[in-house]
Amino acid sequence: MAYKVLVVDDSSFFRRRVTDILTKDPQLEVIGVAVNGQEAVDKAKLLKPDVITMDIEMPVLNGIDAVKKIMSQSPTAILMFSSLTHQGAQATLEALEAGALDFLPKKFSEIAKNTDEAGSLLRQRVLEIARKPNLRARVSKPTPPVRSDRPLTREVPTKIVERKEVGTSVKKSSNTISRSSGKEYKLLAIGTSTGGPVALQKILTQFNADFPLPIVMVQHMPAAFTAAFASRLDSLCKIKVKEAADGDVLKPGCAYLAPGGRQMIISGTESAAKIKILEDDSPKITFKPSVDITFGSAAKTFSGKVLAVILTGMGSDGKEGARMLKTKGATIWSQDEQSCVVYGMPQAIDKAGISQLSLPLDAMAPSMVKEVSRG
Repeated sequence: MAYKVLVVDDSSFFRRRVTDILTKDPQLEVIGVAVNGQEAVDKAKLLKPDVITMDIEMPVLNGIDAVKKIMSQSPTAILMFSSLTHQGAQATLEALEAGALDFLPKKFSEIAKNTDEAGSLLRQRVLEIARKPNLRARVSKPTPPVRSDRPLTREVPTKIVERKEVGTSVKKSSNTISRSSGKEYKLLAIGTSTGGPVALQKILTQFNADFPLPIVMVQHMPAAFTAAFASRLDSLCKIKVKEAADGDVLKPGCAYLAPGGRQMIISGTESAAKIKILEDDSPKITFKPSVDITFGSAAKTFSGKVLAVILTGMGSDGKEGARMLKTKGATIWSQDEQSCVVYGMPQAIDKAGISQLSLPLDAMAPSMVKEVSRG
């Protein structure tokens, strides 16, 4: 049975274009269209689609407010279309915080070389968020910004999955995370894609200003979005968050977000590590920024003194970089399937036997704090 899609946009041309692209896949059925946000809210309740594609700038009710109403009244997986401008980035981030799961640039020419490639990408992204089994229940409670002064060293009741090497069974338990491994760390590295903006916000807003390590983050995101995203995180967090710049010196309590469209490299020594930002026009590398490239450079600079975490995301970027880190003795964690928007990147390192621990998103921040604590 095909997944049902509601297409929302005030442009009749764009509605037809999206409809034509989606219906080329027999797994997708466009069951209706809406010309403004209020009509989207009404049709979401009436038609009960599996996925909604949503414009941001619309009459009567804009896309952000429409997302908020839909998520409170009839929770549905939503993919936003946005402009690649600073204002468009801010609006898209607000929509993601309100409960939308993913986004794509509205101008398809900005995400693909040709129409066929753009259409394939759109269908793939819609299918990915439609396939989440318990999505309606999970997205009904979007995560608000967390700004708590409470200590994060408390016991965390959660389901832990301890990963073993390929060929052995996966040990499961319901223990609490009560102590760290006692290992010395110099860097926390995080890689993510679809669902990452909300996941990163949830994690970083729980860190205190005296977090003992520098943090490098790779989020698959267009160049126009990363500065706005870093600025938004910085306004919400106690730690410092910035878009990484060439020559930045890694400092504890500061998170560096890889700029979109380029590659972030960690260079120097573990006691004097710096960031290099490189232009990348190589057709061989799909993601710019790439988790594999940043993680691989971290392995050379910090060897095994890295806690590397792969969060929700489509594809397998990060698998080879995490493998390089693990061979140096680094600790590798992944987000569990149930809490992922898309269980692609974490699944890749889980299946390869690279991940040593699979954790729910809610347990990530307190677990990280305990693991890297020097007390």
